[in-house]
Amino acid sequence: METTLYLPIKGFLEAAGYSVKGEIAGCDLVGLSPEEPPVVVICELKLSFNLELILQAVDRAAASDEVWIAARVSARGKGRESDRRYRNLCRRLGFGMLSVSDNGTVDVIVSPEALMPRKNVRKRSRLVNEHKKRKGDPAIGGSTRSPIMTAYRQQALACAAALQHGPLRPRDLKPITPSAATILRGNVYGWFERIDRGIYGLTATGAEALIRWPAATNSDDAVAVAI
Repeated sequence: METTLYLPIKGFLEAAGYSVKGEIAGCDLVGLSPEEPPVVVICELKLSFNLELILQAVDRAAASDEVWIAARVSARGKGRESDRRYRNLCRRLGFGMLSVSDNGTVDVIVSPEALMPRKNVRKRSRLVNEHKKRKGDPAIGGSTRSPIMTAYRQQALACAAALQHGPLRPRDLKPITPSAATILRGNVYGWFERIDRGIYGLTATGAEALIRWPAATNSDDAVAVAI
Protein backbone atom coordinates (compact mmCIF):
# COMPACT_ATOMS: atom_id res chain seq x y z
CA MET A 1 0.00 0.00 0.00
CA GLU A 2 1.07 3.59 -0.59
CA THR A 3 0.87 4.17 3.16
CA THR A 4 4.07 2.12 3.61
CA LEU A 5 5.93 4.87 1.77
CA TYR A 6 4.58 7.64 3.95
CA LEU A 7 6.93 7.60 6.92
CA PRO A 8 10.18 7.32 4.86
CA ILE A 9 9.14 10.26 2.64
CA LYS A 10 7.88 12.23 5.64
CA GLY A 11 11.27 11.74 7.30
CA PHE A 12 13.09 12.80 4.12
CA LEU A 13 11.15 16.07 3.87
CA GLU A 14 11.36 16.77 7.59
CA ALA A 15 15.14 16.38 7.38
CA ALA A 16 15.02 19.10 4.71
CA GLY A 17 13.33 21.42 7.21
CA TYR A 18 9.63 21.02 6.38
CA SER A 19 6.70 20.39 8.70
CA VAL A 20 4.95 17.46 7.01
CA LYS A 21 1.39 16.17 7.33
CA GLY A 22 -0.52 13.56 5.36
CA GLU A 23 -3.73 13.72 3.34
CA ILE A 24 -4.18 17.47 3.13
CA ALA A 25 -6.89 18.47 0.62
CA GLY A 26 -6.39 15.28 -1.35
CA CYS A 27 -2.57 15.45 -1.41
CA ASP A 28 -0.66 12.47 0.01
CA LEU A 29 1.89 14.70 1.77
CA VAL A 30 2.12 18.45 2.25
CA GLY A 31 5.18 20.10 3.72
CA LEU A 32 5.47 23.73 4.88
CA SER A 33 8.71 25.58 5.53
CA PRO A 34 8.92 27.55 8.81
CA GLU A 35 9.05 31.04 7.29
CA GLU A 36 6.06 33.21 6.38
CA PRO A 37 4.72 32.88 3.81
CA PRO A 38 5.79 29.23 3.82
CA VAL A 39 7.25 27.30 0.92
CA VAL A 40 4.65 24.65 0.02
CA VAL A 41 5.89 21.21 -1.00
CA ILE A 42 3.59 18.42 -2.20
CA CYS A 43 4.52 14.77 -2.67
CA GLU A 44 2.32 12.13 -4.26
CA LEU A 45 2.83 8.41 -3.57
CA LYS A 46 2.37 5.29 -5.67
CA LEU A 47 3.71 1.76 -5.36
CA SER A 48 5.32 2.20 -8.78
CA PHE A 49 6.11 5.09 -11.10
CA ASN A 50 3.39 5.38 -13.73
CA LEU A 51 1.46 7.90 -15.81
CA GLU A 52 -1.23 8.35 -13.14
CA LEU A 53 1.42 9.56 -10.71
CA ILE A 54 2.59 12.16 -13.23
CA LEU A 55 -1.00 13.30 -13.81
CA GLN A 56 -1.55 13.70 -10.07
CA ALA A 57 1.58 15.82 -9.84
CA VAL A 58 0.37 18.00 -12.72
CA ASP A 59 -2.88 18.58 -10.86
CA ARG A 60 -1.03 19.56 -7.66
CA ALA A 61 1.53 21.86 -9.29
CA ALA A 62 -0.57 25.03 -9.31
CA ALA A 63 -1.07 24.86 -5.53
CA SER A 64 2.57 24.41 -4.55
CA ASP A 65 6.09 25.71 -4.91
CA GLU A 66 7.62 22.25 -5.34
CA VAL A 67 6.19 18.89 -6.37
CA TRP A 68 7.73 15.46 -5.79
CA ILE A 69 6.54 12.04 -6.86
CA ALA A 70 7.63 8.97 -4.93
CA ALA A 71 7.38 5.23 -5.47
CA ARG A 72 9.00 1.99 -4.38
CA VAL A 73 12.00 0.79 -6.35
CA SER A 74 10.99 -2.07 -8.66
CA ALA A 75 12.22 -5.49 -7.58
CA ARG A 76 14.32 -6.08 -10.70
CA GLY A 77 15.34 -2.51 -11.32
CA LYS A 78 13.34 -2.31 -14.54
CA GLY A 79 10.65 0.11 -13.44
CA ARG A 80 10.00 3.61 -14.71
CA GLU A 81 12.70 4.94 -12.38
CA SER A 82 15.18 3.40 -14.85
CA ASP A 83 13.43 4.83 -17.90
CA ARG A 84 15.30 7.89 -19.15
CA ARG A 85 12.16 9.15 -20.94
CA TYR A 86 10.19 9.12 -17.69
CA ARG A 87 12.93 10.95 -15.82
CA ASN A 88 13.25 13.52 -18.61
CA LEU A 89 9.49 14.12 -18.54
CA CYS A 90 9.71 14.87 -14.81
CA ARG A 91 12.57 17.30 -15.46
CA ARG A 92 10.63 19.10 -18.17
CA LEU A 93 7.60 19.41 -15.89
CA GLY A 94 9.72 20.51 -12.94
CA PHE A 95 8.86 17.52 -10.73
CA GLY A 96 11.24 15.75 -8.38
CA MET A 97 11.41 11.94 -8.22
CA LEU A 98 12.07 9.97 -5.04
CA SER A 99 12.55 6.22 -4.75
CA VAL A 100 11.96 4.18 -1.60
CA SER A 101 13.80 0.89 -1.09
CA ASP A 102 12.46 -2.07 0.86
CA ASN A 103 14.45 -1.00 3.93
CA GLY A 104 12.97 2.52 3.80
CA THR A 105 15.94 4.30 2.27
CA VAL A 106 14.90 7.33 0.20
CA ASP A 107 16.97 8.35 -2.83
CA VAL A 108 16.61 11.37 -5.10
CA ILE A 109 16.32 10.32 -8.75
CA VAL A 110 15.40 13.73 -10.15
CA SER A 111 15.54 17.09 -8.36
CA PRO A 112 12.75 19.62 -9.00
CA GLU A 113 14.52 22.35 -10.91
CA ALA A 114 12.33 23.57 -13.78
CA LEU A 115 9.99 26.54 -13.53
CA MET A 116 6.63 25.69 -12.01
CA PRO A 117 3.35 26.78 -13.65
CA ARG A 118 1.33 29.80 -12.52
CA LYS A 119 0.07 29.37 -8.97
CA ASN A 120 -3.55 28.81 -8.00
CA VAL A 121 -3.84 31.06 -4.94
CA ARG A 122 -7.12 29.56 -3.78
CA LYS A 123 -5.84 25.97 -3.82
CA ARG A 124 -2.59 27.02 -2.18
CA SER A 125 -4.39 28.84 0.64
CA ARG A 126 -6.62 25.82 1.23
CA LEU A 127 -3.56 23.60 1.67
CA VAL A 128 -1.78 25.99 4.01
CA ASN A 129 -4.86 26.66 6.16
CA GLU A 130 -5.73 22.97 6.56
CA HIS A 131 -2.12 22.10 7.37
CA LYS A 132 -1.89 24.78 10.08
CA LYS A 133 -5.30 24.05 11.64
CA ARG A 134 -4.78 20.30 11.85
CA LYS A 135 -3.41 19.18 15.23
CA GLY A 136 -0.44 16.88 14.88
CA ASP A 137 -0.32 14.55 11.88
CA PRO A 138 -3.37 12.29 12.28
CA ALA A 139 -3.65 10.92 8.72
CA ILE A 140 -1.10 8.72 6.97
CA GLY A 141 -0.49 9.87 3.40
CA GLY A 142 -1.67 7.46 0.73
CA SER A 143 -4.79 6.40 2.65
CA THR A 144 -7.73 5.81 0.32
CA ARG A 145 -10.27 3.68 2.19
CA SER A 146 -10.60 5.51 5.49
CA PRO A 147 -12.20 8.79 6.56
CA ILE A 148 -9.55 11.52 6.69
CA MET A 149 -8.92 13.13 10.07
CA THR A 150 -9.30 16.74 8.92
CA ALA A 151 -8.99 19.80 11.12
CA TYR A 152 -12.80 20.12 11.03
CA ARG A 153 -13.26 16.53 12.22
CA GLN A 154 -10.72 17.13 14.99
CA GLN A 155 -12.61 20.22 16.15
CA ALA A 156 -15.95 18.38 16.02
CA LEU A 157 -14.46 15.56 18.11
CA ALA A 158 -13.22 18.11 20.65
CA CYS A 159 -16.76 19.47 20.95
CA ALA A 160 -18.14 15.95 21.28
CA ALA A 161 -15.64 15.13 24.03
CA ALA A 162 -16.80 18.16 26.03
CA LEU A 163 -20.48 17.32 25.52
CA GLN A 164 -20.11 13.76 26.80
CA HIS A 165 -20.20 15.26 30.32
CA GLY A 166 -23.53 16.98 29.67
CA PRO A 167 -25.29 19.57 27.46
CA LEU A 168 -23.53 22.89 26.86
CA ARG A 169 -23.97 26.17 25.01
CA PRO A 170 -21.74 27.04 22.03
CA ARG A 171 -20.10 29.82 24.03
CA ASP A 172 -19.05 27.24 26.64
CA LEU A 173 -17.10 25.44 23.90
CA LYS A 174 -15.37 28.53 22.50
CA PRO A 175 -12.21 27.94 24.57
CA ILE A 176 -11.96 24.55 22.86
CA THR A 177 -12.63 25.79 19.35
CA PRO A 178 -13.76 29.24 18.17
CA SER A 179 -15.86 27.50 15.49
CA ALA A 180 -17.98 25.61 18.04
CA ALA A 181 -21.25 27.40 17.19
CA THR A 182 -20.88 26.68 13.46
CA ILE A 183 -19.93 23.04 14.12
CA LEU A 184 -22.88 22.42 16.45
CA ARG A 185 -25.42 24.08 14.17
CA GLY A 186 -24.04 22.45 11.03
CA ASN A 187 -23.95 18.99 12.66
CA VAL A 188 -22.22 17.54 9.59
CA TYR A 189 -21.64 14.11 11.15
CA GLY A 190 -24.88 13.85 13.16
CA TRP A 191 -22.99 13.92 16.47
CA PHE A 192 -24.96 16.74 18.09
CA GLU A 193 -28.59 17.48 18.96
CA ARG A 194 -30.34 20.70 19.95
CA ILE A 195 -31.88 20.07 23.35
CA ASP A 196 -33.18 23.57 23.98
CA ARG A 197 -32.64 27.03 22.58
CA GLY A 198 -28.88 27.49 22.37
CA ILE A 199 -28.17 24.23 24.24
CA TYR A 200 -26.68 21.15 22.59
CA GLY A 201 -26.08 17.57 23.64
CA LEU A 202 -24.27 14.53 22.29
CA THR A 203 -26.07 11.90 20.20
CA ALA A 204 -25.38 8.17 20.31
CA THR A 205 -23.54 8.56 17.02
CA GLY A 206 -21.33 11.19 18.62
CA ALA A 207 -20.55 8.90 21.54
CA GLU A 208 -19.59 6.16 19.08
CA ALA A 209 -17.27 8.60 17.30
CA LEU A 210 -15.38 9.24 20.54
CA ILE A 211 -14.84 5.50 20.91
CA ARG A 212 -13.76 5.19 17.28
CA TRP A 213 -11.24 8.05 17.44
CA PRO A 214 -10.10 8.31 21.09
CA ALA A 215 -6.62 9.64 20.24
CA ALA A 216 -7.96 12.55 18.18
CA THR A 217 -9.06 14.49 21.26
CA ASN A 218 -5.92 14.10 23.37
CA SER A 219 -2.89 13.69 21.08
CA ASP A 220 -1.19 16.39 19.06
CA ASP A 221 1.78 14.46 17.77
CA ALA A 222 0.86 10.84 17.11
CA VAL A 223 0.29 9.66 13.57
CA ALA A 224 -3.08 7.85 13.61
CA VAL A 225 -5.25 6.36 10.89
CA ALA A 226 -9.00 6.96 10.80
CA ILE A 227 -10.31 3.43 10.39
